[in-house]
Amino acid sequence: MKQTTKNVGKFAAVALLSAAVAGVTSYSLRPEPQQETTSFAQEFIQGTQVTPTLFGTPPAGAMDLTKAAAASVNAVVHIKSTQLGRTQTVQEPMDLFEYFFGNPYGGGRQRQRQVQTQPRVGFGSGVIISTDGYIVTNNHVIEGADEINVKLNDSREFVGRIIGADPNTDLALVKIEAKDELPTIPVGDSDALKIGEWVLAVGNPFNLTSTVTAGIVSAKARKLNVYGQSGIESFIQTDAAINQGNSGGALVNANGELVGINSVLSSPTGAYAGYGFAIPTSIMTKVITDLKEYGAVQRAVLGIAGRGLDEHFDDEIKEKSEQLGVNEGVWISEVVEGSSASAAGLQADDVITGIDGKNIKTMAELQEELAKHRPGDKVKVKYIRDKKEKSVTVELKNAQGNTKVVKNVDMDILGAAFKELPDELKRQLNIGYGLQVTGVTDGKMKDAGIRKGIILLKANNQPLRKVSDLEEVLKSASQSPEQVLFITAITPSGKRVNFAVDLSQEE
Repeated sequence: MKQTTKNVGKFAAVALLSAAVAGVTSYSLRPEPQQETTSFAQEFIQGTQVTPTLFGTPPAGAMDLTKAAAASVNAVVHIKSTQLGRTQTVQEPMDLFEYFFGNPYGGGRQRQRQVQTQPRVGFGSGVIISTDGYIVTNNHVIEGADEINVKLNDSREFVGRIIGADPNTDLALVKIEAKDELPTIPVGDSDALKIGEWVLAVGNPFNLTSTVTAGIVSAKARKLNVYGQSGIESFIQTDAAINQGNSGGALVNANGELVGINSVLSSPTGAYAGYGFAIPTSIMTKVITDLKEYGAVQRAVLGIAGRGLDEHFDDEIKEKSEQLGVNEGVWISEVVEGSSASAAGLQADDVITGIDGKNIKTMAELQEELAKHRPGDKVKVKYIRDKKEKSVTVELKNAQGNTKVVKNVDMDILGAAFKELPDELKRQLNIGYGLQVTGVTDGKMKDAGIRKGIILLKANNQPLRKVSDLEEVLKSASQSPEQVLFITAITPSGKRVNFAVDLSQEE
């Protein structure tokens, strides 16, 4: 369970506001059969035997949550993620004899040895959203996992595979294969939630069965800055008890509808202390649909730097608010050249107050609203300039400055094969790690001039000790605005060389 403290200080402005961000994708999804007539989003919202309207609305003072609990517990699962042990190369300390007289075996003065790390196991929860076995959970539940085990509330166990993950919204999509249709939770509208409304937090944290706690919605559109500057945060705050292991579990309204994915625990001790935070379904729906359909989240970027005028504790924001004569909204401190905002004519010191008819008071609300869109979508932005209200239609672009679909990139695009360096070759070249290119066909590496035999040391400044290291850097680079791998390498003769591998793909 992600943790944060209640005292959240000032944090940096978000440089690029985005709809959703491309995440780490472990598996590509095959195209759906041609006869399919509903989208994945429609499928997981409608693909359930539960009819929420049958629950009715309990009379005031007699809130009955039993039907909502019964409708949701069977669709919440326990997830065990295992990261297998790794073989790592460590530097041994140099003894005094070797320091003064050198290494008689050559290869430099510092020796290395191989160390086997212990497996790491983590636990969390997940929510089944389609009868054919798609499960939503948190990215931090499955991040780095080599093996995923999913246990249902009826004690059936399955092997899970990662369809895709999005670190910047902390969401992931996992798939299991079952012979029968699985129980699901219908997806509700988190935008319709009201402060004070009853909700249930359903999780499966202890590998026993699903557990349920109740509370109310304490606040909406909370930003905690727990995912960093590029994170998208607009949390539902609740006082329903959420503990470690509940990550990825369901936040359910009184009608038994999924309205959020439990993600963050606010506590100085690591145990429940009054506040929990959930990712709203308004963000979740878009992210997991993209992961399923494209293998990567389609990120729509507005292209501004700015801050919410709600940060009244900040002297700069307080002064800026008085200067502009606006108390609520997102103040634009900078517009990125060539961005969607720039093309629409937005300027520094404009204050965004609405998107598509919805009032925007905070940065979190702006992020949540943009998170519903893809590159190519057009949104109507309402803003204040010189104390006058204006509006403009903005066509959203991706981080690469266009509206093309960002595809999931795998190792095949490189057109090369690799192997880890044997110890003997590392000693000969006096290097501690590297990947040797064992073959090159048509692909991005051949285009960059990389040939068989070359030893790759770093990619985008990340050391390459294993082939999986290159895979991780490739996934990250393919979703960056630059879409390039900067390779530091060495030839078999020991000459240092550098390459730039262009990862962009033509439509």
